[in-house]
Amino acid sequence: MKSPWQDASPILREYLTYMETIMGRSHKTVNEYFLDLRTFLRFMLQKRGLVSPDTAFDSIDIQAVDLAFVRSVTRSDLLDYLLFVSNERPRFHKSAKTSYGNQARTRARKVSALRSFYRYLCDKQHYFEENPTVSLDTPKARKSLPKFLTLKESLTLLQSIDGPFKERDYCILTLFLNCGLRVSELVGINLSDLSRDDERLRVLGKGNKERFVYLNAACLEAIEAYLPHRLPPSPSAGDALFISKQHNRISVQTVKWLVGKHLKQAGLSQKHCSAHKLRHTAATLMYQNGVDVRTLKEVLGHENLDTTMIYTHVVDDNLRDAAEKNPLSALHPSEPSGKERKQ
Repeated sequence: MKSPWQDASPILREYLTYMETIMGRSHKTVNEYFLDLRTFLRFMLQKRGLVSPDTAFDSIDIQAVDLAFVRSVTRSDLLDYLLFVSNERPRFHKSAKTSYGNQARTRARKVSALRSFYRYLCDKQHYFEENPTVSLDTPKARKSLPKFLTLKESLTLLQSIDGPFKERDYCILTLFLNCGLRVSELVGINLSDLSRDDERLRVLGKGNKERFVYLNAACLEAIEAYLPHRLPPSPSAGDALFISKQHNRISVQTVKWLVGKHLKQAGLSQKHCSAHKLRHTAATLMYQNGVDVRTLKEVLGHENLDTTMIYTHVVDDNLRDAAEKNPLSALHPSEPSGKERKQ
């Protein structure tokens, strides 16, 4: 299988390897670093006239880029690059009808990749001292409120689930709405991650960071209702909790598709909601019902929540309390009417 970094220069490949093997960044994240830095290096080679004028931008070879070339980059070069991506880069690479000019959020990601690259070169490896990204400002992106379902809409969604895999799909949506999991976290759950004695679920989050999420009554009952219907897994699926109809570990794409399908069936597709928006829904419902921000930060596995940069340790009792305070915790999978269990 061809490595996505095969076209990288040695110095860039060294950095990418460091980010994945030492810093523990996911393969997907490191690939995004590579694509952003490749775009930058292609721009620099073109700007300095080191490629033929008739060479298509996306065909520029960066393998010859060496340490001296990277060291020669100035802050002025970086500003020219940001102007270039603001005006000339396609917003949607796979669309023939795309508009041009990267949006502020995309430009901010590119600045982040450049800063990380130069920090590695200057601070970690000490290849040179002058870091051109030090005073480079991050483009300001508009902060929009996350889309989420109301409590009533969440109940409508859960009550509308039907089909040949309704027990599995109900369990998936229940975990999203009660635990605020990321899609990648949900598909990665194994049976061995469930601890029924202390009602916890081990989750592998971003950067390979493990955390425990407490399971409330709704989650535990949804899991128990699903397990008798769990399809026998193929050898490649291993210990996966959620199995597809092909007997493999369920994929991110399948989960996103089934969430969209059930939202449409529930008449909620006009909310422009998605699997990730169900994570926002869980966080919003918990916060609205008394879970403090520090506890919510732990439940969601955030390094930062909103503007806070301070990591706060929260004791296990608060995490369990956060799970129980979600108003969906009392809903039974066997109660299509949505009646709550008597407390």
